[in-house]
Amino acid sequence: MWSNSSSHSFLLTGFPGLEAAHHWISVFFFFIYVTVLFGNGTLLLLIKEDHSLHEPMYFFLAMLAATDLGMTLTTGPTVLGVLWLDHREIGRAVCFSQAYFIHSLSFVESGVLLVMAYDRFIAICNPLRYTCILTNTRIMKIGLGVLMRGFVSVVPPILSLYFFPYCHSHLLSHAFCLHQDIIKLACADTTFNRLYPVVFIVFVLVLDSLIIFISYVLILKTVLSIASREERAKALNTCVSHICCVLVFYVTVIGLSLIHRFGKQVPHIVHLTMSYVYFLFPPLMNPIIYGVKTKQIRNGILHCFTTHRTGT
Repeated sequence: MWSNSSSHSFLLTGFPGLEAAHHWISVFFFFIYVTVLFGNGTLLLLIKEDHSLHEPMYFFLAMLAATDLGMTLTTGPTVLGVLWLDHREIGRAVCFSQAYFIHSLSFVESGVLLVMAYDRFIAICNPLRYTCILTNTRIMKIGLGVLMRGFVSVVPPILSLYFFPYCHSHLLSHAFCLHQDIIKLACADTTFNRLYPVVFIVFVLVLDSLIIFISYVLILKTVLSIASREERAKALNTCVSHICCVLVFYVTVIGLSLIHRFGKQVPHIVHLTMSYVYFLFPPLMNPIIYGVKTKQIRNGILHCFTTHRTGT
């Protein structure tokens, strides 16, 4: 079967050497995926239904939750298919589409975290004009800009994948498709595909993280000028959840980048594990962080459960 379809397909990889344990590993991944879907789905439903959460901060949080849901729904089927059913073959078009959404959503997540920092900056440094600056129209424009940046910028390197001949091994190193994995199998000049992502990642992720850092320096400067200790604590507390999400995202990005760049002698299983941490840890932790640290979200969740219980 594989020999007949190899020219149009790739082979996904689970955990080499641990094939006998794939079923048990799949149970763990299934639990993680269900938790991610439940956590982010609950956030979206809560923000939609609770009118007290119809504020810029929570609209951006809804974008973050939707992005995390998108990433989970993009990677989940092939990961569970490989681990649970040993379904490793994937068509080229499906593989390229999956790579497109994975990389696009990664940049969208970085953009959402950036605009959430902008939201906190306006709320603390210019509170009297907060609602005037972040109107619903402007929020929609910002959201559309973040989506366009993520989904349009990834088109050139992904589109070129359709035109490459693939004469090397058709074996990919993950249970999902990544651009950097696919170009290793191409028998063509891939200079553009190797340089474009590096330049774009440096431009986007480094610039985003730098702007977020500068925003919090200015926020901290404003907070320290507040006379009341209680008001200072209250102002900083509104930023804690976002700071935690930023750290979760960028620590995993940096960890994965360092492993790929300097970990040539590191066992392949470590590379695989870091990849799964990058794609699963932020979507898992973001709703937990906001559920624990944000009073309005916590109260909304408790209200939903108590209302449901009363109704039954």
